[in-house]
Amino acid sequence: MNNFDVIIIGGGHAGVEAAYACSRMGKKNCLITNSKSDIGKMSCNPAIGGIGKSHLVREIDAMGGLMGVAADHGGIHFRVLNASKGAAVRATRSQSDRMLYANKVLSIIDSEDLLSVIENEVTEIKISNGKANGVKLASGEIIYSKKVVLTAGTFLNGKLFTGEEQEQGGRIGDKPSLKLADFLQSLDLKSGRLKTGTPPRINSNSVNWKVTKEQPGDNPRPTMSFITTNEIHPKQMSCFITRTNKITHEIIMEGLERSPMFSGKIEGLGPRYCPSIEDKIHRFSDRESHQIFIEPEGLTSKEIYPNGISTSMPKDIQQRMVNSIIGFEKAEITKFGYAVEYDFFDPRELQHTLETKKIKNLYFAGQINGTTGYEEAAAQGLVAGINASIATEDGSPWLPKREESYIGVLIDDLVTLGTKEPYRMFTSRAEYRLLLREDNADQRLSPLAKKLGLIDENRWAKFNKKMEDIQKEKERLRNYKVSLKQLNEISGKQTVKTNANITALEALKRPEVSYEEMCKVLGIEPAKEEVAIDVITDKKYSGYIERQKKEIKKIKKNENALIPEQINFNDIEGLSNESKQKLSAVSPRTLAHAQRIPGLTPAAISLLLVHIKKREHQKNNAL
Repeated sequence: MNNFDVIIIGGGHAGVEAAYACSRMGKKNCLITNSKSDIGKMSCNPAIGGIGKSHLVREIDAMGGLMGVAADHGGIHFRVLNASKGAAVRATRSQSDRMLYANKVLSIIDSEDLLSVIENEVTEIKISNGKANGVKLASGEIIYSKKVVLTAGTFLNGKLFTGEEQEQGGRIGDKPSLKLADFLQSLDLKSGRLKTGTPPRINSNSVNWKVTKEQPGDNPRPTMSFITTNEIHPKQMSCFITRTNKITHEIIMEGLERSPMFSGKIEGLGPRYCPSIEDKIHRFSDRESHQIFIEPEGLTSKEIYPNGISTSMPKDIQQRMVNSIIGFEKAEITKFGYAVEYDFFDPRELQHTLETKKIKNLYFAGQINGTTGYEEAAAQGLVAGINASIATEDGSPWLPKREESYIGVLIDDLVTLGTKEPYRMFTSRAEYRLLLREDNADQRLSPLAKKLGLIDENRWAKFNKKMEDIQKEKERLRNYKVSLKQLNEISGKQTVKTNANITALEALKRPEVSYEEMCKVLGIEPAKEEVAIDVITDKKYSGYIERQKKEIKKIKKNENALIPEQINFNDIEGLSNESKQKLSAVSPRTLAHAQRIPGLTPAAISLLLVHIKKREHQKNNAL
């Protein structure tokens, strides 16, 4: 039992998706973790999804992953964010019961015959002739494998900070991976330090709920997975909203010099888009208050998570700060907030498969690559697990493309551009977000997942049924004619200028035409939501979608234009010094990669393309 196809180190969100993918692809694998009870644990916020992140969850689910299913089994509060905006930026978010979520993840992992869980600490990765071939455990045992996937989270040289207090740890109550961190530092890999943080937890019985604003979940409730229904959701709970105030800010400012962030104890950068409360007060000093979402930790938990006041301030400051907030005047802190600083490795030293360039058979996934968030970690775990499995048989790798998925955007951003701060996914990072919606993730990825052996016949049948229903609804709407009078009735305005009857399907192209209202006027039942969303979006945004598809084709013409490894960007005539520096720092391999370097202008890309063509012409003439 000490020989596997793939070894996965770490039982967090990246590790479980990697292990589950390997199992579904028929590979004997083992997941090594210090404690089996920590598998699938939500270390920070007990929530899944959100802007940009839910797109990753849906894509993981479309590929047969477990995150969406676990979120539906553990979800106690569901909302669609940006519901009033376009389909491309709508995002589902689920608040989870920590125990229910982790229990579902563990039950899925336990159900896999090819997956073994080993409770131990990895102290070394065995490398021979530049190739990883196993791991050494703290017990001294060596386990061999064809591939190794490292998903160490925040545990590599992890340090916890609360004011002047400092201790070693990957999260509160858990020891860091020091020996493995020392081993990795001995390798020729570029590394750095990053930090993240968490707010204090509060006893829910000590909160004055009457002065907070209730935020119920959506009705009807959405789901995170394509294959579940909201009937499996447990009992639902409301979230609540309160705010910081001038007194809160004054208390924080008084204690800034005792904050490890400002005293210089913490070296690593934190996530820009999820800053600590002391960082918010310092950076946005003109703001009189900041919103706090009060989120339940679970159905049976007495703790609440005050999302918006992550902090590493001293305990006495935290207590005063919390008690200054409306509703928290008598709040009891059950766990103080803290920051965690940890090692990460430069993701530019990875292939798009997430295999390290310098050590064959070794894959990195999750926060070790400089990302933040469960969803980003899980997406990387999926990619690493799939590619490690494929590589055991020397198959063609899965290289998700930017125009195909948010997973592709995530991986390409990391390995092409790297990161200096914890990377978080947003819809704004995707150039073709109108094509990469939550609702069509299965259409984009499930056929590929079927070819790779990642989804079973039950999921495949559900996908095909949905596609049949979409086609039937389009055909049904083609068979109905809508008159000028009906169009005006649907829109509620006398704005339609045509006298010609058009099909109900074509009528959906008009921005003033509502699908639901049209169904009422025509006297027909609307299709179920997952079908209707696709039909509506496909028609409403058809012009924009076609434009994005043309842009993709245009870029694809240049995607295969390889940039020679020996190229000296300083030799390119007309290129600014700034552009030369950016190109030299990233060393893009293709023109498409160069196009995505922040600050590199279209003019610079044109000069680069001319230079490449000129080199090719000179080379051909020399033959």
